[in-house]
Amino acid sequence: MRYLAITLLPENFNFSGRSKSREEPEVVIKGGKLVSGVMDKNNLGEGSGLLLRNLHKKYGRQFALDTLGKMFKLGIALLMKRGFTTALSDTDLPGEAKAAIKAVFEKAEQDVAELISQYNSGQLDILPGRTLKETLELKILEVLNKARDETGKIVAMNVESYSHTIVMAISGARGTPLNLAQMAGCVGQQALRGKRIENGYYQRTLSCFKRDDLSPEARGFIKSSFKAGLKPAEFFFQSIVGRDALMDTALRTPKSGYLYRRLANALQDLKVEYDGTVRDSGKRIVQFSYGEDGIDVSKSEGGVLNIKRVASEALERGE
Repeated sequence: MRYLAITLLPENFNFSGRSKSREEPEVVIKGGKLVSGVMDKNNLGEGSGLLLRNLHKKYGRQFALDTLGKMFKLGIALLMKRGFTTALSDTDLPGEAKAAIKAVFEKAEQDVAELISQYNSGQLDILPGRTLKETLELKILEVLNKARDETGKIVAMNVESYSHTIVMAISGARGTPLNLAQMAGCVGQQALRGKRIENGYYQRTLSCFKRDDLSPEARGFIKSSFKAGLKPAEFFFQSIVGRDALMDTALRTPKSGYLYRRLANALQDLKVEYDGTVRDSGKRIVQFSYGEDGIDVSKSEGGVLNIKRVASEALERGE
């Protein structure tokens, strides 16, 4: 994205910020040129795009819109010259990594089997405020999530560091390192309403499992990766969670819309008076200072004032 700073930014534009990159976290632009760092979602993304916000504040709405349009055109032109795509080889793992992942799963299965044995014999230590069954479920989830995280670390250490899939995830364009771990290593536990899958057939999740089977495979843990392919039972578990997510999205939209409407109606009588206090329609004080800190969110960076940036801009203007 160095072309962006050289060709699109004004010569009198200075900026400092941080990127998601571990190698070059400090972003410095002086005189419209990118001196250090890389441009990613932290400075160009929606909501968190501090560079775009500074352009809007300093040069106005029309200039910021025009710059944003030119960024898209520049990106398309660059992609026409130099292709960018994700390859199947991005998810390739060496034999040692596959062996390490297999060892992690074997250890997790042994730990879960030990927990189930303690549960059946009544020797499992019950967590405060939980039943014996709830304690077992929480401890199994902890073990399986730890195994998934370890698998993710193994995948991250063994994939090519500058493959297009990794670049895409690290820059914030799309996806996360977890998605790569699911493609190459292990999909992980499928959670339904915050718990392991437990409903389905009578006393079992699917007809291919025995009744009262508490093992990871029978309760929605997918050991396979997307690249290797899912087993039939794993495919069903993935479908169950996917259907639940679709239902949740459809039902949450009207619920959150109505909640916002009620909230807006409840707050419409509040306003900030000239003395800095927030009062209702009866002039009763609700807050002595807006938001308890007096910071205008629209003029802040995530609700925090960057004093260093404000001071440097004031020095530039000679104030």
